[in-house]
Amino acid sequence: MTHYGQFCPVAKASEVLAERWTPLVLRELLSGSHRFNEICRGVPLMSRSLLAKRLKELERAGVVERRRVVGQKVEEYHLSPAGEELRPVIEGLGVWGQRWIVRDLRDEDLDPSLLMWDIRRRLVREALPAERVVVRFDFTGVEGPRRRWWLLVGDGEADICMTDPGFEVGLAVTTSLRGLTGFWLGRRAWRDLAASGELHLDGPRWLQRSLPEWLARSLFAPIPPA
Repeated sequence: MTHYGQFCPVAKASEVLAERWTPLVLRELLSGSHRFNEICRGVPLMSRSLLAKRLKELERAGVVERRRVVGQKVEEYHLSPAGEELRPVIEGLGVWGQRWIVRDLRDEDLDPSLLMWDIRRRLVREALPAERVVVRFDFTGVEGPRRRWWLLVGDGEADICMTDPGFEVGLAVTTSLRGLTGFWLGRRAWRDLAASGELHLDGPRWLQRSLPEWLARSLFAPIPPA
């Protein structure tokens, strides 16, 4: 942990919050991720060893608490009252970034792992079908295993897979990673993606109509650019 050698509250808070990856770890905890692997999925480019180190630092600082799951040999990470008080700070960073910084994203900023994880946790649960439906996403221009994803929804629940879960695909979505990210961030409209050829849906009409109703988009999508 960095020490600035100053008594100023801004300096002391920065010793805890300004470490690399720490704001993103807090973002995941504030978004409802509590288990180590869940947090990992929200910061896919962060090493597991560094994540473990950051969580220990946040625990020592009184921001995070470890809790044993009743009846299981599993621990979860939860924000303490001090950690919960950081919610407007982290959300404020997001609002500022959406308004002033998120303009022309670089290719290296586009991450299908984070996008699909964000889509999964922001789904409008009450809009999901009662029966199981599998939606496959194919990202054009993406190489390797992160090119294809499966979204499993039904009965108010949802999960994502990087490998074929073995169920029949109800809807196939072919899109550019940049296009779907732009939609997720509120910069592109669904119909415009389809009209531009960056989005193609293959499946029953009711599923094609329903999919955009499931997607709540980013928490920061309503924030217009400066």
